Amino acid sequence: MQSYIISNSKSNPFLKTLYLRVFLFFLLIQISSCFSSSPTPFIFPLKTQILRSPSKLQFQHNVSLIVSLTVGTPPQNVSMVLDTGSELSWLHCNQTTRNNQPDPTIFNPNQSTSYKPIPCFSPTCVNKTQDFPIPPSCDSDNLCHATLSYADASSSDGNLASDTFHLGSSGNVSGLVFGCMDSIFSSNADEDSKTTGLMGMNRGSLSFVSQMGFPKFSYCISGSDSSGLLLLGDSNVTWLTPLNYTPLVQISRPLPYFDRVAYTVQLQGIKVSGKLLPIPKSVLVPDHTGAGQTMVDSGTQFTFLLGPVYNILRREFLNQTAGVLRVLEDPNFVFQGAMDLCYQVPLGKTRLPNLPSVSLVFTGAEMVVSGDRVLYRVPGEIRGNHSVWCMSFGNSDLLGVEAYVIGHHHQQNQWMEFDLEKSRIGLAQVRCDLARQRFGVGL
Repeated sequence: MQSYIISNSKSNPFLKTLYLRVFLFFLLIQISSCFSSSPTPFIFPLKTQILRSPSKLQFQHNVSLIVSLTVGTPPQNVSMVLDTGSELSWLHCNQTTRNNQPDPTIFNPNQSTSYKPIPCFSPTCVNKTQDFPIPPSCDSDNLCHATLSYADASSSDGNLASDTFHLGSSGNVSGLVFGCMDSIFSSNADEDSKTTGLMGMNRGSLSFVSQMGFPKFSYCISGSDSSGLLLLGDSNVTWLTPLNYTPLVQISRPLPYFDRVAYTVQLQGIKVSGKLLPIPKSVLVPDHTGAGQTMVDSGTQFTFLLGPVYNILRREFLNQTAGVLRVLEDPNFVFQGAMDLCYQVPLGKTRLPNLPSVSLVFTGAEMVVSGDRVLYRVPGEIRGNHSVWCMSFGNSDLLGVEAYVIGHHHQQNQWMEFDLEKSRIGLAQVRCDLARQRFGVGL
């Protein structure tokens, strides 16, 4: 979930609503100390499970990384959505128990002797929250109070606090800052009630990865099965394909439409089947307000392009699929409010025809989207004897988003490395199911 600029709205973390959750069943952790300058890597095996799609939501994503761990003294079980687009980690807090039994979706701060609320005049509250979309405030007890607001009208608020996070049998982090949220409103309460909170992973000073001091982290999501891999720390493997790196774009001065702690890269162009599209360079760089940045966000499902660029891609893809796919002629159907190029595919057809590839060209690196990933089957949408497939790129103008967003659907079978130390992102095509096996991670 990225913090985006939504028209007629505040700058908020992008959505929490989910179609599909990626469940972390266990951690394989080998660490000696979480306070060392170079923490030993953590390896997280991942598994996907399809859930019922929420209805009438304008914008959703369908994959989350669910991390299971324990927090507090004595430890309480929690599950947190791993989110590269958010800074503040938070837990749903409640000071009571349900039927005198611990609730794995609730953290009870009263039962933790290591829990410490953070005063609103503390250096943490005053100096380390400058990139929060909504500045914190003082509550009636002079505690640091944070409010998070989401583009789908979801919200949560509560106090900043610190506690001990246990990451395995031999590893823990004391004094990790998070939000203890006692008030949560969700547009998809059934799905959100299955997790305790969120683990923020952007470049902000209070994100989980920043507080842990990891120089980098990586993930790889399989496109062929339900497996995946998340690695916190340096991989240091020789079998991995050499990565192509693209530098992070950084603007130090505050701009109204630029998220300074997002993973922002420079999009230089787009190719369709190797043909470079005639896109003016000026529309691919942030303007004087910061609008037009390109963000890599694992918390968003698809890729969204500003209107002028989307329309150029749409025309070329339509031309190259003429006579190959049957266009859905329904001007009233726009998938997720942003994808208006859709096709009808016979229900009995088991394979899609050969499709044009779409390449996103960055400074120093290229992300190739090919095969079925160029299209996405709309769940539950049937027209006669045909299913509906839409081009998996959307028009961000229709969502009021002033940015380009590279979603996780197009990151499948890509090794994605976020190098915080050198301010760059590395990527390479790889079989993610085989990468998981190479690391010796089973499910």
